[in-house]
Amino acid sequence: MVKIAVLGYGTVGSGVVKVIDDNNKEVAASCGEEIEVKYILDLRDFPGDKHEAQVVHDFNVILQDPEVKVICETMGGLEPAFTFEKQALEAGKSVCTSNKELVAAHGPELVELAKKNNVSYLFEASVGGGIPVLKSLNDSLKHEKIDSIMGILNGTTNYILTKMEKEGTGFATVLKRAQEKGYAERNPEADIEGYDACRKIAILASLMSGEYVSYEDIYTEGITKITIEDFEYARKLGMTIKLIGSCKRNDNGFFTIVAPFLVPTDNILASVNNVFNAITVHGNMLGDVMFYGKGAGKEATASAVVADVVDIVKHLDKHIAVNMNNKKAQLSPKDNAVRRFLVRVADSEKDAALEVFGNKIEVIENDLGEFAFVTDLISEKHFEEKKNTLKTVKGYIREL
Repeated sequence: MVKIAVLGYGTVGSGVVKVIDDNNKEVAASCGEEIEVKYILDLRDFPGDKHEAQVVHDFNVILQDPEVKVICETMGGLEPAFTFEKQALEAGKSVCTSNKELVAAHGPELVELAKKNNVSYLFEASVGGGIPVLKSLNDSLKHEKIDSIMGILNGTTNYILTKMEKEGTGFATVLKRAQEKGYAERNPEADIEGYDACRKIAILASLMSGEYVSYEDIYTEGITKITIEDFEYARKLGMTIKLIGSCKRNDNGFFTIVAPFLVPTDNILASVNNVFNAITVHGNMLGDVMFYGKGAGKEATASAVVADVVDIVKHLDKHIAVNMNNKKAQLSPKDNAVRRFLVRVADSEKDAALEVFGNKIEVIENDLGEFAFVTDLISEKHFEEKKNTLKTVKGYIREL
């Protein structure tokens, strides 16, 4: 029997305990040994809970117990989670976590620390909830030359954009509804400004490159400026709008970005709606493969944490290698990326827009009293320069 500890008894932590309780036989069959939750660390007490006897308030109780082989960190935030994880690895205990903020900030350092101490550091649940994309990248696709990973990485923003498109309802109204349903936090900034998706694509980009991609170096836009008029134009173009996190390697360099994109309706990502996430990976031999599922939620995220526990227990006293190190990746400037843009300006600036962007644009007819068009392929730098010469830009969206 292998004994583990769970740090944090909130949504995910209680989910981890529930998975181990409800699927105990399946978990034991998967890893070859029974799993027992010996400790649950939390500041609170849980009188009447079936696991109240396992609750402790001092991390040192867990740290100093040689019986505990694996620690599941589900607390969230940088501290004290980072300190606890680091101390656990230094003490020879393997760690798995759902903490995307921590993995994005300190993942490479913790992977190297785990290697040094011959234990493992796994974080499947930090990206895409229960979607098993990280293990696939680190195992099944390790032999591939991965040149592109992109996807819908945040369920809250995908829900909002889906409702805006399908119901013709404005952003503020749909956001309020998402909060009422529990899909969005009271302070939704991390979701709607793209920060959550940014941390996730940083982790994916780090695994793709084998180096450290800092989320702070990734250009990020949220969805707060998207309007129902934007969706009208998208429909005219045979497209929809999704918040996309992307990392790509091509002849121009290694690029990462999080932003709203126009997605053609024949692209499989266009059909991913509501709170679901989807991630596409392109390998040089495999071609495209997609991972789809719930990107968040108690059971789905907890299932991914327990999957890491199983993997660790199957490899006790060994280090499970992760394709990530502490050498910082060299990202290419966003300015060098080349793409098309949907642009909306006041009708009075039609002539100026034609003069600036040339006659290769695709004009979109509308009855909104404005001039809308799609540019020819253009670098981000040149687009920005041309856009800034216009006085009444109402909005712009990149095309995938």
